[in-house]
Amino acid sequence: MIEIIEGRPEDAAAIVEFTKKVGGETDNLTFGAEGLEVTPEQEAMFLKEMRENPRAVFLCAWKEDNLIGTGFLGGMSKRMKHRATLAISILKSEWGKGVGSAMLEKLIEFAESIGIEIINLEVRCDNSRAIQLYEKYGFRCLGTSPAFFKIGDKYIDFELMYLDLR
Repeated sequence: MIEIIEGRPEDAAAIVEFTKKVGGETDNLTFGAEGLEVTPEQEAMFLKEMRENPRAVFLCAWKEDNLIGTGFLGGMSKRMKHRATLAISILKSEWGKGVGSAMLEKLIEFAESIGIEIINLEVRCDNSRAIQLYEKYGFRCLGTSPAFFKIGDKYIDFELMYLDLR
């Protein structure tokens, strides 16, 4: 059974290790096998701040005692307070098992609960699995951002996507 709950400061060490593992499995993320390069103490502070921020949430997907996915939704401020950004990462062994869908549902539900009207995200143009998942929940492509990533000497384009909740 998968349990998706808000990240807690005591989850920090597991999250730091998770980012290294998930980053080493795919080139779809902003980081590689080095992970986010933060200490467990820094991650614990981040998680504490997330829990105190009424316009953001950091979720962890647990399967038994193993962290298998994370999700983030962060509301913007001022004249963009109706908008949020979203990011999800799931271990490759869990792809196609509904974890991404469950995570996305919880993040959208949170967005609606705080009055977010538009959610933005970026996804590699060649990541058809993720694009299909996002489209299943109503996300639409706005266009392509060329050379969004550079891995070694290779440039990678990204799709800019949005979900209009109005």
